[in-house]
Amino acid sequence: MENTEQTPIDPADEGRKPILEAARNVLLAGIGAVSLAQNEMEDFVNRLIERGEIAEKDGRKLMEDINQRRKSRMKKIEDRFETRINRILERLDIPTRADVDRLNDHIAELNRKIDELKTNS
Repeated sequence: MENTEQTPIDPADEGRKPILEAARNVLLAGIGAVSLAQNEMEDFVNRLIERGEIAEKDGRKLMEDINQRRKSRMKKIEDRFETRINRILERLDIPTRADVDRLNDHIAELNRKIDELKTNS
């Protein structure tokens, strides 16, 4: 007999799932596109070197330049993505890691004060 009992769904989790899943899919697609572009670029430069159209040294320099530009662009994209995700989390009123850390620090401070009061009384 099948177990038909279901775990209750927290409404807050339900709202996050589609957003997190969409963000995950976008990230995976981006990683795939970058990987594919990297492979295509390497193949293209290797063909140029094999044909003698550019020297191997120049090919390596070209690859380094392209990789550096790619890293710079990826950093900008990551920063923009992080900013957008933070805005979405704010709109959904989902606490950030910093919010949770601040609350934990505050709780630790309150616990310390309670312990201090217990010791002094």
